[in-house]
Amino acid sequence: MPGFAKSPPELVERFDVVAAEFPDVARRLTFGYPCLYVGGNMVSGLYESRWFVRLGAADTADALALDGAAPFEPMPGRPMTGYTLLPPAVIGDDEAIRLWVERAIDFGATLPPKTPKSKPKPRPTI
Repeated sequence: MPGFAKSPPELVERFDVVAAEFPDVARRLTFGYPCLYVGGNMVSGLYESRWFVRLGAADTADALALDGAAPFEPMPGRPMTGYTLLPPAVIGDDEAIRLWVERAIDFGATLPPKTPKSKPKPRPTI
């Protein structure tokens, strides 16, 4: 299994500033990276030094048309459908990054909520 680099602290800080603007969205770590969830569905997050968003088909096409955008492929050859890595120019632009995160959150709101997995009951000891 390949090793994954941590996200730079300044990118994590930027992510948290943007995330704070959306108080109804849950922030949690996924594989050590900060991510945003709507109804239990991941809609945005960091991966190494990149920022990804989950979008519907039309918005995915718009995002992939941006210079420097790419499908999110955490494992080579295994892209995650609907997830797009945003280009550095978008990440560095306050208005643009908020717009893409908002689009991701709006898309997440259209997805059926995930039900939390129940914890297995402890086995009785003998």
